[in-house]
Amino acid sequence: MSRPPGNTPHTRRRGLTALLATATASALLGGCFAGGATPGDGGGGGDGKRIRVAMMQPPRSGLSPLSDDAFKLSRWCTAETLVRLDPDGDALPSLATDWRQEGRTWTFTLREGVTFHDGSPLAPADVVRSLSAAATASPKPRILDGVDLTVRADGPRSVTVTTTRPDPLVPHRLSSPQLSILAARAYRGRTVDPVGAGTGPFVLVRADGTASATLDRYDRYWGGRAEAPGIDVRYVPDGTARAAALRSGEADIVEAVPVSQAGLLDPDLVTEVPMPRTNTLYLNTERGAFRDPALRAAAREAVDARSIVAGVYEGRADRAGGLLGPALPWAAELRTPVRRTAAKDPKGARITIGTFTDRAELPEVAQLLQQQLRGAGFEVELDVREYAHIEADALAGKFDAFVLSRATVLDSGDPAAYLYSDFAGDGSFNLSRLSDPAVDSALATASSTATGEARRKAVVAAESAVLATDAAVPLLHERVIQGDAENVVGAAHDPRERELVTVDTHVR
Repeated sequence: MSRPPGNTPHTRRRGLTALLATATASALLGGCFAGGATPGDGGGGGDGKRIRVAMMQPPRSGLSPLSDDAFKLSRWCTAETLVRLDPDGDALPSLATDWRQEGRTWTFTLREGVTFHDGSPLAPADVVRSLSAAATASPKPRILDGVDLTVRADGPRSVTVTTTRPDPLVPHRLSSPQLSILAARAYRGRTVDPVGAGTGPFVLVRADGTASATLDRYDRYWGGRAEAPGIDVRYVPDGTARAAALRSGEADIVEAVPVSQAGLLDPDLVTEVPMPRTNTLYLNTERGAFRDPALRAAAREAVDARSIVAGVYEGRADRAGGLLGPALPWAAELRTPVRRTAAKDPKGARITIGTFTDRAELPEVAQLLQQQLRGAGFEVELDVREYAHIEADALAGKFDAFVLSRATVLDSGDPAAYLYSDFAGDGSFNLSRLSDPAVDSALATASSTATGEARRKAVVAAESAVLATDAAVPLLHERVIQGDAENVVGAAHDPRERELVTVDTHVR
């Protein structure tokens, strides 16, 4: 990136930062992308260049589609679902071409001519197997929180999905990457192995633990031949190294460029998209200081999100007015003032805030929160680790507070599922350990209301019920900052983080 002439301390610091970042990238990547990694055995490596991708988080569950690793499979375009979502969050055909509802039952017609990467044809039995595995998993995928469903074949080209009560969001739920349809070979005992088992334009041919993954083009893809011969993925948790990999030419596409690095890159290589992702301070309502609603209120009043947006995110984020951000503009239009508990003096109450290093900004956010809460009278300690090493403790309620960057419509295109998962008494991602009858009632209403304006009003009412408890203090709404090399064509810039490389993406 060209810069103004001069040798001020500021320009010297930025120049040194860039040099150090490039050196860091070379050390961490170790030439893994040099010359384009050797293609796998799946038939790729023909015309064109392979796409080198630097991703933020390594797999946490062996790329099982029943975990958050499913979104990697989706972003690599290797595993597919019955339904996909358009930019407005409406359901569109994918492996299913149409569907209809009769009470509690939905019938889905399967697309003809689809084959799995092992050559076997897509059949109703495959859909039954995949969806039943998700429905009976422990824990279940977030998208099925509060939902009990059964699946059965209904003739040679269709399946039925039946829920215990009418559910207007079944098609949206089935768009979640965690409900991807895989071949029979993927299911062995309690594990689900997606290698060679998807239906997308790229076949996963090798998964090297938390280091890398290799995908080749699948020439029998039902949607047409992919432009690129393959994808070579490297996991680079260090945000500085990811950005430097783009600058040095080590990677073609870099996800989640840290705000601190975005200004060091050529602006033409950086794309910034508002996204439905909220950074939130979750407060533990079950144990410790924040069992007291008045102390939760004191924490909420102490937080100055404006300074966090300006200082940590350099203005590349939006200060939160609620849990749902500007990517869902209707939320702000429907939101009304929340009645809150009065705060009291913390008088030195001790708390520990946890967060993780994988998103480069979060440790800085935690440090600012530590200062703000100390200023309000709390005694504050921090516990910062990689996400893979802290998630279990967070879910077990071992922290008084936890700073999390959370996608609010990632799974279904509808925020009711996120709200239920994070704040229902039986939600699978309830970091606040919240169990509140008014919240549960509001969430149940939102989940059961038909799509449209009525559902949106119910969702905002549920958000208000959560905010009234001060179990969560929304801080800011993030933006996608993605880096694409100048010779990359057709990379996806998806605010829901479901797409990255598509059938049309290629390197010139």
